[in-house]
Amino acid sequence: MSAPSGPIRFTDVRRVTETGSTNDDLMALGRQGEGEGIVLVAGHQTGGRGRHGRTWTAPPGTGLLCSVLLRPPAAVAGLVTATVAVALVDALETFGVAGLGIKWPNDLIVSVADAPRAPNGAATGERKLAGILAEVDAPAGTSSASGPRTPAATERLLVVVGSGVNVHTPTELPVDVADRFIALDALGSPTPAIDDVLAAYLDELERAYAQLLVDVHGLTERWRNRCVTIGRRVRVDLGVRDLEGRATRIDDHGRLVVCSDDGIETAVAAGDVVHLRPDGPGGT
Repeated sequence: MSAPSGPIRFTDVRRVTETGSTNDDLMALGRQGEGEGIVLVAGHQTGGRGRHGRTWTAPPGTGLLCSVLLRPPAAVAGLVTATVAVALVDALETFGVAGLGIKWPNDLIVSVADAPRAPNGAATGERKLAGILAEVDAPAGTSSASGPRTPAATERLLVVVGSGVNVHTPTELPVDVADRFIALDALGSPTPAIDDVLAAYLDELERAYAQLLVDVHGLTERWRNRCVTIGRRVRVDLGVRDLEGRATRIDDHGRLVVCSDDGIETAVAAGDVVHLRPDGPGGT
């Protein structure tokens, strides 16, 4: 596919010095009827978060913090995270980032040679460079009495997807973050400006999102080819239990298929994934 000459959908870029959450701000605008394509960029988020409501913070000026308002058909809305992940990988590779891959479902990681041995069987040499959080608004007609309404495949849903890319390494990092964090300025190549990262991301997102709308299989294949979780031994936190085994593939619904040691395959739609080192607990 040829690269677009520039963003078509994503030209309405709005900036704030500080906000609680760019996702929350865009979700509010979407519920007021704003159309697809608004991009909100923040210098700092005081209430940023990751999956499962975890707190996510970054010192001002150290990273790209942005959210995009989308209205994809319900049939493909579940693949928005994959679309953004593909776009971010392609964008960051234009700056010479090597060893970059997608950790299912929503992290971009970089393989580094000198990482310390990880605890709890987790794989060494993997650091998080970026994270993605997509949130879908309940379809119209949903009520507390009847519960969520299943939308028609062609019905457009309000989806806000936030991205955080580590560009500059903070002076201090929390202890629980330091052994799995990496920023662009630690990867050897000249560090791009945050606005340059944003421009590259929006350009690649234009191409990836356009493909999602007309060629779901092609977009999904790009995601699979970038996903470094496939083929790995993993432990998935399902909330009520852990599932351990080998991640064999991603199915057409975006679920991670894990084959346990007894040969039973489980398709996981959501869950925290740990890549296990080959000689870790339960490893091979």
